[in-house]
Amino acid sequence: MVKENTIFIKASRETVFETAADLAQWPAILPHYRWIRYLQRSPHKNVVVMAAKRGWIPIQWTSEEEIDRTRCEVRFHHLKAFTKGMDVVWTFKEMNDGVEVKISHTLTPTIPVIGSFIADAIIGNFFIHHVANRTLHHMKSYLEKRHGA
Repeated sequence: MVKENTIFIKASRETVFETAADLAQWPAILPHYRWIRYLQRSPHKNVVVMAAKRGWIPIQWTSEEEIDRTRCEVRFHHLKAFTKGMDVVWTFKEMNDGVEVKISHTLTPTIPVIGSFIADAIIGNFFIHHVANRTLHHMKSYLEKRHGA
């Protein structure tokens, strides 16, 4: 299963990248995020428990976050929950008047045929695509208001 969400944000690449990488501020700027707890914290690698909502449904997962300033990427590897083993990559492509932000989720289901259907329809479309889309739209709104775009 591969799901991608993309949005254009009128702000500098550095500002967008640093906002995406700073998970501590997500619950304050992204209303669907309930909380984030750090289990391990460093400037380049963190382990976090993240809690969000898909509508009224609470969701929670544990991820390792890698902040790669050289490649301008934020990567996550899910360690627990239904998305265990999923890899997520945030990329930031500089454009003329802003940044194209893409979130790519890749999950290989552990149960072949049935697992693929469930992964794509329920985990991929209903949860991941929806939450990632809200994340990008709220981040765009926050950053463009903050930077007068």
